[in-house]
Amino acid sequence: MARDNNRPQRRQERDDGLCKKLIAVNRITKVVKGGRKMRFSALVVVGDENGKVGCGSGKANEVPEAIEKATAQAKKAMRKVSTVGTTIPHAVVGKFGRGSVIMMPAEEGTGVIAGGAFRGVVEAAGIKDIRTKCLRTNNPANVVAATMQGLMSLRDAAQVAAVRGKTPEEVQA
Repeated sequence: MARDNNRPQRRQERDDGLCKKLIAVNRITKVVKGGRKMRFSALVVVGDENGKVGCGSGKANEVPEAIEKATAQAKKAMRKVSTVGTTIPHAVVGKFGRGSVIMMPAEEGTGVIAGGAFRGVVEAAGIKDIRTKCLRTNNPANVVAATMQGLMSLRDAAQVAAVRGKTPEEVQA
């Protein structure tokens, strides 16, 4: 039986068959001679929920413009993620800056055990079962970057076998 955990859903839109998730919006204030100048930065994750995901950030004078710029950058940065069924092939640690994230495969039906910025990236990639832990930072930009680095370092049996010059069955044995 599925759990209903009343978690507020992130803003999610679909265009071009892609899942767009807004991770964070920040107000940036620059003090100039005439006073304060306000701008906004947005962090967005875009994925097809089928193994491709990308992240981007954008700055603009208005929030919708910043989100639009971030979305365009995320679409350009989309990369393929190795998956096995609904989870990842092996445990991995992603690092970026001072932050690191631990990602562990989980059995089917476990769900996404992740919080904050991490959940948006994993759901956009289409990973349904995973266990995670963020270490040393909860800054959304660093968590997203560390998650992307970890997901890009995943290798399935066929990729490892190709590098070693063997068949996937020999590698798994």
